[in-house]
Formats: sequence, structure tokens, C-alpha cells
Amino acid sequence: MKWHKVLDSDGLKYPFLMKAKAGNIQICLVGVDNEVYALATKCPHAGADISQGWCKDGKLVCPYHRYSYDIQTGRGSPGQGDYIKTYPVEIREDGVYVGVKSIWDLFG
Repeated sequence: MKWHKVLDSDGLKYPFLMKAKAGNIQICLVGVDNEVYALATKCPHAGADISQGWCKDGKLVCPYHRYSYDIQTGRGSPGQGDYIKTYPVEIREDGVYVGVKSIWDLFG
């Protein structure tokens, strides 16, 4: 797994919701209650940019059709039957890092 710095630690102000880049992957960063979560940016329901939505009660809500996803697990709300990919996050002294697996991780 490769770790990518996506934010500087100075200036972290909660809550926040933003799009960032981790290597070649666009991710959605959600900062709430002094924790940071990283999720895929596209809603699997209709392909909307979920980073344009909002966070409510621990769920990331899609701006198009209001589908919602748990920010910790990526699991869709009951009845949806879908999920969005999540990525591991580390908050270090110098910033926020997101881990992205590559195909080579399968052989390690």
C-alpha cells in the first residue's frame, strides 16, 4: 500500500467535506469529530460526485438522489443494497495521509 499526503495538518478545521487526490485517485475526504474519512467520489447509484453532497449523522449524502453511505464503512443505508469504497486514513504530524492499494499489493 502506498500512502499519499492529501492535506496539511496545520489548518485542519472540522467539519469539512472536500475532494482530494491520492496518487492517481480522486477521493472524497470527510472530517468530522476530529476524525478524517476517505471514500470514493462517485455515487454508485447514478455516478454523481458525492463530494458535492453533505454529511449528516455519520452518513455521506449524495446531492442527486439523496442516497447515503456510512462514512466509516461505505455501506449504503438500509434498502439501497450498495456501497462506496473506503480508504485507510492516517493523521500524522505533517498532514493527513490516505492509503491506496495497487495491483502489486496482491502479490506481496
